[in-house]
Amino acid sequence: MEFNLITIFPEMFKSPLNESLIKKAQDKGLISVSIYDLRNFASGKHGVTDDYPYGGGGGMIMKPEPIIRTLKEIKNKSRDAKVILLSPQGEMMTQSMLKKLASEKSLIIICGRYEGVDERIRNHYIDQEISIGDYVLTGGELPAMVLIDAVSRLIPGVVGNENSIKNDSFYSYLLDFPQYTRPDEIDGKRIPEVLLSGNHEQIRIWRRKEALKRTLKRRPDLLKSVELTEEDKLILKEIKASHNH
Repeated sequence: MEFNLITIFPEMFKSPLNESLIKKAQDKGLISVSIYDLRNFASGKHGVTDDYPYGGGGGMIMKPEPIIRTLKEIKNKSRDAKVILLSPQGEMMTQSMLKKLASEKSLIIICGRYEGVDERIRNHYIDQEISIGDYVLTGGELPAMVLIDAVSRLIPGVVGNENSIKNDSFYSYLLDFPQYTRPDEIDGKRIPEVLLSGNHEQIRIWRRKEALKRTLKRRPDLLKSVELTEEDKLILKEIKASHNH
């Protein structure tokens, strides 16, 4: 997987891209990250990448020419790369979206800034516009880091134990079940006895029940997307019955 980042603050990516699983994935050749400083593609000695909006108003708008030049440079080596613009107006990032992105060979990620990009970029040069939440940040660099991290861990070989991904919250539209580690008791608070039983089937059922219970309580909207088994339906019926008493 190739990640191509277009940004006016390339230094922001140095530490996040050189730590933990992302660094290991690059060392293994599972992913590559190329950073393009938008100022290098701007006209004039000052490398201006923004200008005042037509019609007046506050803030600045990212100029179209530097972005177009950068896109052409990247497309020369990765013609089929998917172009993503990160902005508050985009489609909300979800796990199912990330799974689709992980199947791409190359992504171009435009990190928006100021009051956004010239609308012609949005209308004619991008394939997908993505938001990481209903809030506003100072720019698209932090969302880009989130996207790279979230997509990378879905690429085979990046996470050591790939089965752990399947238990992640949202992977199957369920929130994760509670997790515990040693010691089994602290300050008089013990972990659930079933986890010490050694009975793998009972543990599996307990974990599924807790995941369903947590999702029902905190994010019931997610249950609409879950492929419920007959066992799940019985568990949910039991959970709801216990809440009604």
